[in-house]
Amino acid sequence: MKAAVRHEFGTPEVIRIEEHPTPTPTDDEILLRVRATSLNLGDWELLTGDPPYITVLATMFAPKPRVVPPTPAGYRFIGRKRRGFLKTRFKILGADIAGQVEAVGRNVTRFQPGDEVFGDCGMSGFGGLAEYVCLGEKSVLARKPASLSFEQAAAIPQAAAIALMGMRDLGQVRAGHKVLINGGGGGAGTFAIQLAKLYGAEVTAVDGPTKQEMMRRVGADHVLDYTREDFTRNGERYDVLLDMAAHRTVFESRRSLTPDGIYLMAGGSGTATWQSAILGPLLSRFGNGRIKFLLADFRREDFEYMVELFEAGKVEPVIDRSYPLEQAADALQRIGDKLGLGKVIVTC
Repeated sequence: MKAAVRHEFGTPEVIRIEEHPTPTPTDDEILLRVRATSLNLGDWELLTGDPPYITVLATMFAPKPRVVPPTPAGYRFIGRKRRGFLKTRFKILGADIAGQVEAVGRNVTRFQPGDEVFGDCGMSGFGGLAEYVCLGEKSVLARKPASLSFEQAAAIPQAAAIALMGMRDLGQVRAGHKVLINGGGGGAGTFAIQLAKLYGAEVTAVDGPTKQEMMRRVGADHVLDYTREDFTRNGERYDVLLDMAAHRTVFESRRSLTPDGIYLMAGGSGTATWQSAILGPLLSRFGNGRIKFLLADFRREDFEYMVELFEAGKVEPVIDRSYPLEQAADALQRIGDKLGLGKVIVTC
């Protein structure tokens, strides 16, 4: 099979298209023929090893990859100085996938060859940037309806999980709420805009100048260009603030909350992440609003819920562009440059 492989930390220039044996599923696994993979900021962070804490957590606590291509002679096992001793554990990146079941182990009962599915393989060790990947039967996979293309289905998993947790589960958005989504032009942001509008909120979306029109198109009532305006200083207050691009202190972001509002940090700098995770519970006891660190929880029923909304015409995956597997490095570079309008897809 073909796979986009990296053997060291670095820029997309370290990605190589290599041939490797197709993996064989164990008794409890399925072999999936990958048709599309959507990229996330996490893929870029694991590629570059920056911020370092992402790589530390992934290296220490994430499951061992199902397929680990051997490192050719001449490659170093360690990254550059800022990556220290950490090995490049995830050599085939890509977590959000869609494809067809090619083969199943003898203990598998939920799927059969030919089934079209989509879901997350991040907790199985990544591997989406390849023609085939092996997954456990209990992986977070949902059946793909014919109404969804493989590209659209691959755009759902991580983005939908973050948006649903932010808008429905933790934010409990309802009619009359004012919601701000920082990073509204990305995959999770575009879903969050649509969900907040579906639940009856007034939505303000923040992102760069090239994403303003698209955010309006998917439903934002107000759009802000972060290069021209700081939402924490305009005097507006919000019931729910979902932050996918946190670079301010939690004290600054807290200024934008109503007395009963909630700030949900879902992505951003290492400093902002640790502040939300460690200081958030303490600060939530005093003064305005609550501060929470949002860690996505992948559930099959959430993927199925998003499919129902799609088929009802209430939400749509926003796809920036698709790249063939041979151009996976270009797709990753677009993620790193933060240029994608919605999701960036790699097809196999």
